[in-house]
Parts: sequence; structure tokens; C-alpha cells
Amino acid sequence: MSMKKPLFIVMTGDGINCERETAFAIELGGGAARVMHVNDLLETPEVLKEADGFAIPGGFSFGDELGSGQIMALKIRHKLGEAFFALVERQGPVIGICNGFQVLVKLGLLPYPARRDERLLALAPNAGGGFIDRWAALEVQKDSVCQWTQGLEKSTIELPIRHGEGRIAFLQGGEDEIYRQLKAEGLIPLTYAEDVNGSHGRIAALCDPTGMVLGMMPHPEAFVFGETYRQTGEAAPVKGDGLLLFENIINIMNGRETQNARRAG
Repeated sequence: MSMKKPLFIVMTGDGINCERETAFAIELGGGAARVMHVNDLLETPEVLKEADGFAIPGGFSFGDELGSGQIMALKIRHKLGEAFFALVERQGPVIGICNGFQVLVKLGLLPYPARRDERLLALAPNAGGGFIDRWAALEVQKDSVCQWTQGLEKSTIELPIRHGEGRIAFLQGGEDEIYRQLKAEGLIPLTYAEDVNGSHGRIAALCDPTGMVLGMMPHPEAFVFGETYRQTGEAAPVKGDGLLLFENIINIMNGRETQNARRAG
């Protein structure tokens, strides 16, 4: 008897433009994906009760008017609110990529969902002032509690980045203290190998204390095949580094499901 694949709701609409790639990466990683327009989701929030995970892909939601991810965060908070936060509270995996990372930050889910009305950080314009579109080497922080990166054998992965507002900036006056706290609690799963946008501590991603909510500026869904590596030929890996994250979280979800089934039996 085959195990039921974990189902992710993948949000689309209002300027999101990476939903198909994200859904494909989830399916390639062993999960199931259902792409839903944000308006349909807001009309039927009960579908989240059937979902095991949630993805907010990259793009330019609402053309980044009033700040990247701001309006999308408001729609989720005020119109989807209870159903969405219930999924987070039952520790369903959530990933926000690029613009989706900005949405998670503005929802207050990162770094601390339990303190979501307290704003400790923001994703500010890149230090260089322009849009970045390039590949970046990322260091995997082995002491992180992030479930998406937990146990990855590689110490460095490569993913494409493309953003104009990806610089992590902490609450003024508390920068060093907040950074030390996040580092000590293992909430920084990925850092840039070199400074690409001025992000504090070269932070490329953040997770919550459960390790199930992940926000990242690089695009894992854009590198799931070795053939799409920045450099083709012998240097290209067989499997794209981005796929490793999706495979990892789905394997963890399947393991948890098996353990729960055993307890129930």
C-alpha cells in the first residue's frame, strides 16, 4: 500500500510568477501540490485543513506597491488568518521564497510566530541599490534547527537569486543582540558565502523555532535539475541543489506520518 503524498497548497495570483516551478519542485521531491489563486483560497479557507504544507512562491505580488509583500501579507492576515495560522500552529511546513519570504516576515511568522506583532527585522533594498540577478553560493549552517535543511550532506549549495529587496536589516539599536540570539537558537539555516546584498551576517534565509517555517531569498525551485546549473558540463551536479530542500522536508513529513500511524495503531 503506497503512502499518501503530503499535500502542499501553492499560492498564485496578484503578481506571483513562480508557482508552476514551485509546484513541480514539490512533486519532484515526492509530495503533491495544488496551485490555488489567492482569491480562490480566500473564498475557501477550509481547504487548508486538508493541506499538509503551504508555499508562497516568488514574484512581485501587487507589483510590490507599498513595499514588497506588504499587501499580500495583509490579505492573508485579515482574510485567511485563522485557517492559515492554524496550519502553522500544527507545524505544517511553510516556505516563502523571495517575495514569499517578504510576505512571511511582514506576517510576523519569522523569526517568531508566537511574537508576530513584534517586528524585529525587515527585508530592505539591497545595499547596492539595484536588482540582483545571479547565482550565489550558500553555506549550510549545520547548527540550524531548520527542518528543510536538516541533515543535508553538502556544506555549500548554489542557487540563483533575483531580488531588489533582500537585505536583512534588524531593529535599529538591537542589531547585534538580535543576530546573536537568532544564531544561538539556530534560526539561520543558510548564509551567503560572500556578501551579495548587504544582509546582516550575510543571512540568506531564516526559520522559526520549530524549523518548519522557512523564508529564503534564493530560489530553490529554479534549480532542481543538473541541466539548469549555471555552468553546464562535468561541473554540473546530477541533481539540482534546490531539490534537496524539497526532498528533505517531504522525507521528514513521511517519517512523521509513519510514526504517528504507529502510535495510533
